[in-house]
Amino acid sequence: MAKIQFWKDEEVFKEAYHAMRDAQHFDNYQTEIETVAGKIKSVIASGARLEIDGKSIALISTVDITERKAAQTQLEQALSQIQELKDQLQAENVYLREEINLQSNFEDMVFSSEALGRVLNEVEQVAPLDATVMITGETGTGKELIARAVHNLSPRKERPMIKINCGALPYDLIESELFGYEKGAFTGATTAKPGRFELADQGTLLLDEIGDMPFEVQVKLLRVIQEKEFERLGSTKTRKVDVRIVAATCKNLKEEVAKGKFREDLYFRLNVFPIEVPALRKRLDDIPILVEHFVNKYSNKHGKKVKFISDEALHFFRSYDWPGNIRELENMIERSVILSQTEHLFVPEVGVTASPPRLISETDKTLDDVQRAHIRQVLDYCDWKIEGDIGAAAKLGLKPSTLRDRMKKLGVSR
Repeated sequence: MAKIQFWKDEEVFKEAYHAMRDAQHFDNYQTEIETVAGKIKSVIASGARLEIDGKSIALISTVDITERKAAQTQLEQALSQIQELKDQLQAENVYLREEINLQSNFEDMVFSSEALGRVLNEVEQVAPLDATVMITGETGTGKELIARAVHNLSPRKERPMIKINCGALPYDLIESELFGYEKGAFTGATTAKPGRFELADQGTLLLDEIGDMPFEVQVKLLRVIQEKEFERLGSTKTRKVDVRIVAATCKNLKEEVAKGKFREDLYFRLNVFPIEVPALRKRLDDIPILVEHFVNKYSNKHGKKVKFISDEALHFFRSYDWPGNIRELENMIERSVILSQTEHLFVPEVGVTASPPRLISETDKTLDDVQRAHIRQVLDYCDWKIEGDIGAAAKLGLKPSTLRDRMKKLGVSR
């Protein structure tokens, strides 16, 4: 179909005539004209070639559809935005289902040691801020639970915390998972998909195992952290995001930088507020309460009624090195509960014991419990003085007003 351009001079008629040379008429051509005033109008044009008094004349009529076309364009844009939001909501639903599981895990945080108390004080200090947090620690120490505590105590807690495991995805997938992609961006991209940064907008993005992120992707991550913008794969549209970054790793990133495996500039961007989660062997005071918690948890799960534990078993738990940390302890307790045929916890590594068993305590300490106890301990040490260089606020690394608010929330009074 010939494209007819209508101008404000007589040439328009010549062009229309040439277009109709091989046909007596044309109907419903969508095109644009320039008015005498110089405005561009979208029109539907129809024309016919007539012979009048021996002369060939072109009759052309137009219908102005400028407003209709503008409305159609707006509608298409709105539908595109609706589809984009629909895709994002569908993707968010997947992550929100994961959120439910993670939330139940967060409730499993039980401890009584000062080592974890200090970590939680650090969490409390940084959570209300928008500072980037780097969580380090061995595998199985609960880094993800600490990340969740940072998110749940922050102003972003009403939005989801989205997680991506940088070590679990191959290089050719991690970029599309982080930034999303458009339809047709690569083979198999049959629909557009938002990435983790879009899903975490106004919320928190946990970059788990950040030390395993491919070097080539690190520079793109650095740009998003610095500029707070990115493009989906297959798109030139720049998208803005407001995301708080929490990174976690079991690697020593300083050593990775020295080896040339991790970008130094990215390391400094991420390591704004480091939190180190201690290994279980450095938290021996937590073992009895963790044992109790996991015994209760898996007794309920597997329909058991385990109530007693031997001194030999407790000694084993406290003296073992726990290279797998809390995850290894939890797995061992579940296996022991499954193998227990009576109310006595049977630990295969210990075997049958002769000593009289003791009753497993029925009290768990939660985040608030341990903070309440720790604040009381520090207040007692400082003779309940809050302000000053030797006051409890300084010892806890908090502002006096923050400590008073925390005491009020936890019901701590003299």
